[in-house]
Amino acid sequence: MSAVPFLDLQAPYLELREEIDAAVRRVLESGWYLLGDELTAFEAEWAAFVDAKYCVGVANGLDALRLALEALGVGHGDEVIVPSNTYIATWLAVTQVGATVVPVEPDPVTFNIDPNRIEDAITPRTRVLLPVHLYGQPADLDTIREIAVRHGLRVLEDAAQAHGARNRGRRIGTGDAVAWSFYPGKNLGALGDGGALTTDDADVADRVRVLRNYGSRVKYRNERRGYNSRLDEIQAAVLRAKLPHLDAWNARRAEQARRYGCELAATGLALPRVPAWADPVWHAYVVRSARRDALRDHLASRGIGTIIHYPVPPHLQPAYADAGFPTLAFPIARAMADDVLSLPMGPHLGHDQQTAVLDAVRAFADDE
Repeated sequence: MSAVPFLDLQAPYLELREEIDAAVRRVLESGWYLLGDELTAFEAEWAAFVDAKYCVGVANGLDALRLALEALGVGHGDEVIVPSNTYIATWLAVTQVGATVVPVEPDPVTFNIDPNRIEDAITPRTRVLLPVHLYGQPADLDTIREIAVRHGLRVLEDAAQAHGARNRGRRIGTGDAVAWSFYPGKNLGALGDGGALTTDDADVADRVRVLRNYGSRVKYRNERRGYNSRLDEIQAAVLRAKLPHLDAWNARRAEQARRYGCELAATGLALPRVPAWADPVWHAYVVRSARRDALRDHLASRGIGTIIHYPVPPHLQPAYADAGFPTLAFPIARAMADDVLSLPMGPHLGHDQQTAVLDAVRAFADDE
């Protein structure tokens, strides 16, 4: 294990051992493991936390995206506008419902989809705009929603990395549909896979509830061709135990980001920049360097873990080799893949550990 791991997944459990153990024990003693009281309670609590009217728990973040698209009526022959720079799950959800991805380049400063490029990508087949709140920083929702209204489109947000983030003072999580992942490494993570949809649209919430449970409201009565995608009771209970601590954990991340910003300003790295209207939750602290690989090797030699988010853009993945995208398409996404690096970040990164990261990065800069 690295002297400074990229992210410590054991530490949240150790901090909340009593609460998490009690939550799991509560489920085990209940004898009810799916679609029970823990899920109902978590759905209400998560909806309240993000100020949404409805929440529907599902098996994982990819399912949250896919079921939301289906609930919004997206299918074969439709197009969905997606970022060219994102984790591949955003694209997979679109193609899994039979629709076509239409990638739009990001703003190179914020990493998020560039609203100024969206309208040029809209066609008569466009049904949904699918921005991603990448690395925990909100996309420019006001502008994106204005475009959607003007063109009669719906907005599905990929908020897998944005638990607790705010856009112009309001939490991410309201609107047409917002998909969440509770993968263990997320700001709010379960002890396995988990996901949810939040929405202010009662019909969307109802459709996803039916779709997640084999297309059924009543046992053995199936009104739609649904799926098996349910957030189980143990994961819901664990998330309930962690949720009261999310804001404090995000505040720790924000302090780490502030320190990185102050102490790495003179290193020559391109550091994250946050619009005045955005309140990110720093799921990842992503820097850019023309010597990214050398920097990563240097940090690894000192026992410091890093990750590249993401080394291969979706359009260059073998999974989309048949989509017909030219290799040289989406130059901004390709450039990011070549030079981005995520430094250690998380609510349990110690002050001395961050100091070690800072010292190592400064030493690399001094050697250039």
